[in-house]
Amino acid sequence: MSVTYDFGGRVALVTGGNSGMGFATACAFARAGAAVAVAGINKESLDRAVAEIRSAGGKAIGIHCDVADEVQVAEMVGRTVAEFGRLDAAFNNAGIQIPASDTADQSAEDYDRIGAINQRGVWACMKHELRQMRKQGNGAIVNCSSIGGVVGRAGIAAYHGTKHGVIGLTRSVALEYANRGIRINAVCPGTIDTPMVSDMLEKGMLKMDDLLRDLPMKRLGTGDEIAGSVLWLCSSGSSFVTGHALLVDGGFTAQ
Repeated sequence: MSVTYDFGGRVALVTGGNSGMGFATACAFARAGAAVAVAGINKESLDRAVAEIRSAGGKAIGIHCDVADEVQVAEMVGRTVAEFGRLDAAFNNAGIQIPASDTADQSAEDYDRIGAINQRGVWACMKHELRQMRKQGNGAIVNCSSIGGVVGRAGIAAYHGTKHGVIGLTRSVALEYANRGIRINAVCPGTIDTPMVSDMLEKGMLKMDDLLRDLPMKRLGTGDEIAGSVLWLCSSGSSFVTGHALLVDGGFTAQ
């Protein structure tokens, strides 16, 4: 059974929308009738993503944005509103991973870089999205955390720290806007078949046999499965859900 949503007349913004879970979500919003602002840092893949959405009949624009730069974030939201007139849904998905390291050996530069994108970037995106949604009196935001936001893992403490932080931001900001027509939730993907995971496998940061051994469903998740969760959290079907961190992990954290 497939689930369909109607986002006709709505506007969605997806950061990190040029690949992986972000691209799958941008495509899903477009198929559901939304006009989509696709934001990303790689121009070539961003142009390709927008072209693919348009070729399938969707309405989309591409916006180059480094979410670590608040000026660029403000411009991203401003351009979205200038182009489409409003902002109804946002998936703050942009994020990075850094090589595994003993914490005692990790550089401050690596720690600051991952924090600037994975946590401060989410904060900056919410800040400027909320300014528009506050004017409208409605909207829905989904922040991308991770199973790394609810569990720990040796070697990638900095990454897990940022993802725990995203959940804290989500819950706290959700309380600020709960009675103002704006809902804020987080999605916590498990191991998803994305270019980032493929890169980690190639570099030896992950091993497929270990991943499958630890996954109750014995398979990786898909970008479309994350997209389905994001659209639900942005839809009227979840109208009484806010401040929630939705685990989409194939049962990993249930063990």
